[in-house]
Amino acid sequence: MNTGEIYDVLIIGCGLAGLSAAIRLQEAGMNILVVTKEADPLECNTYHAQGGIIAWKEDDGPEALKQDIMTAGMYCNNETAVDALVTDGPRLVFDFLVDHIGTQFSRDSEGQLSYTGEAAHSERRILHFEDRTGEEIETTIQRYARKIGVKILCEHTAIDLITNNHHSGNIQEIYKPREVMGAYILDNATGQVKRICAKQVVLASGGIGNLYQHTTNPAGATGDGISMAYHAGADIINAEYIQFHPTCLFHKDIKRFLISESLRGEGARLLDPKGYAFMEDYSPMGDLAPRDIVSRSIFNRMRKDGTEYVLLDLYSHYQGQEPIEKRFSRIHSTCLEGGIDITKEPIPVVPAAHYFCGGIKVDLAGRTSLQNLYALGEVSCTGVHGANRLASTSLLEALLWGNNCADDIIKERHKPTDSKRFADIREWAVPPIQEEFDPLLLKQDWKAIQLTMWNYVGIIRTQKGLRRAQADLGYFSHRIIQFYQEAQLNRDIIELRHAVTAASIITNASLRNNRSNGCHYIQ
Repeated sequence: MNTGEIYDVLIIGCGLAGLSAAIRLQEAGMNILVVTKEADPLECNTYHAQGGIIAWKEDDGPEALKQDIMTAGMYCNNETAVDALVTDGPRLVFDFLVDHIGTQFSRDSEGQLSYTGEAAHSERRILHFEDRTGEEIETTIQRYARKIGVKILCEHTAIDLITNNHHSGNIQEIYKPREVMGAYILDNATGQVKRICAKQVVLASGGIGNLYQHTTNPAGATGDGISMAYHAGADIINAEYIQFHPTCLFHKDIKRFLISESLRGEGARLLDPKGYAFMEDYSPMGDLAPRDIVSRSIFNRMRKDGTEYVLLDLYSHYQGQEPIEKRFSRIHSTCLEGGIDITKEPIPVVPAAHYFCGGIKVDLAGRTSLQNLYALGEVSCTGVHGANRLASTSLLEALLWGNNCADDIIKERHKPTDSKRFADIREWAVPPIQEEFDPLLLKQDWKAIQLTMWNYVGIIRTQKGLRRAQADLGYFSHRIIQFYQEAQLNRDIIELRHAVTAASIITNASLRNNRSNGCHYIQ
């Protein structure tokens, strides 16, 4: 890779959102680069999605879907964005994923597509591939991207966005409107920081789950994109709305494993340790209440009973047509590895940080408040989800906004560019003395952030707890930033700096909103 090259588009992240945009841009003949910090580009939130994706269905109109999204989101949704999703999104599943990319979805014994239901949906409108929908989507989209020549640069960690105001050697750029011109990227293997310039930058870097003690997210979900956008000056909204998935596997050896909501869509019931189905005590929708209600109900039940988990009974109440071990093949095999046979016994589960409903503020094309910067997927906030995300909307949102973003960039591709302005961008400034770090101290800081967020900025919050979190994170931030500025950089240090920044953003937003709503619950 020539670091002096100016790309048309730099995309940070290679999940469904980033790669759907990349494919469209590559096919339009644009010079693009996709960057991921992972050694295996499949390691992203998309790959781990189990449940499914909302898709077009003949007897299901956009009005019913819109109502379900708005109800789950506590009517805090951006109605314009919801209208775009329900109108343009469901058919795109067939036009782009099925017909163009070759993604497969499960079918019944007669060969018809198998639509399933999930909590808070009024229709069975969700396509899935067994319980490994994300794996099928991400595998096929990456295969297609490589087939058409999309350049994917692995093991490169994004540090900061390059802006003309902050990083140009030309003093006149200070007086111009701020615009993004690329990013500084660490080569994980060599420790070299590369200046990668691009006419447009797309942040598709995923969520923030690892800011919390319990999460369903892969280890790379450390709030990188939120932090970079914040430092560059982009608008961030709805950061207090963190969705906790009600059912993450509780097991001493198996971590970060989601037990899909689609189990409850197929009849599974939540039980306390004595076998009592308690959800009717908390909501008339019972086990199929929205995620925020179910998560709080489980949290309260655990606190009441003094337990660390509750039970999810699928085998006694299963309503699906396929055998459990086929319909939920990944969950079945993973639980068996941990000594749990879901065809014969209930699953111990606990709520866990799952999805960031807030993010970088974007419009219908994914444009942010900064010129030349787009944001897609979980790192962005379109407003579709409002105060609480409806199940299986996130993959659809990523797909639609990925395509919309590409359309917008292609439309603007012929605008003239002054290449000399990119030549004025400074190389990364290396401190004269680079200190080595103690990995144990880094691990300790991570644990401190995760416990602070779990205890005070979690499922149930208080003003007193949030103020404590704000103070603690301020202390951590001061120490971490000072260390980051002096240390020899690697992925771990960069992620820690991004994490403490993102945690502070979430905590401050939570303190500003003193009204309980959806995922943000103040006691």
